Amino acid sequence: MSLHDRAAQFAPFAALTGYDDAVKEAGRLTDSRPEPDENELYELDLKLSEFAARISQQPEVTITYFEPDAVKEGGAFVTFTGRLKKISGPQKRVVFTDGRAINIADIISIT
Repeated sequence: MSLHDRAAQFAPFAALTGYDDAVKEAGRLTDSRPEPDENELYELDLKLSEFAARISQQPEVTITYFEPDAVKEGGAFVTFTGRLKKISGPQKRVVFTDGRAINIADIISIT
């Protein structure tokens, strides 16, 4: 038997392909969606109204929102800063000049 054939006998073998990826995914932590109370909802609505009044100036805002995870239950909190383009009532979204749109229901805080 040649040395090359003999070395192939001792090559690494992965009997459970995909197992390592499944373990990593199971160990990945996500945050749960927060449930704001009435006072927090009122304050967010008030701030959105203030920004809507100045929408023609395209004010710069920082929004922290909850982004659901595509794979498992929960998600992550994301903070984004940008210039506000419009607040869409029918779609219930905040749209920025770069095209990013955030659902109003997912917003945690606005500054």
